[in-house]
Amino acid sequence: MTGSTKAMALCTIVALVLVSAYSAVLGGNGWLWFSWVVLGLTTLGTLTMSES
Repeated sequence: MTGSTKAMALCTIVALVLVSAYSAVLGGNGWLWFSWVVLGLTTLGTLTMSES
């Protein structure tokens, strides 16, 4: 795993924590969760490509 892939994975985890906190405090927002899913899938694709 390269440094940029690790950074992307860390950003994805931090984004999950922030979206969860936002949803707990202010209520759910579908666009935030959709954006996080897109980020997560992009990270998963990057991780898959870097290990090939």
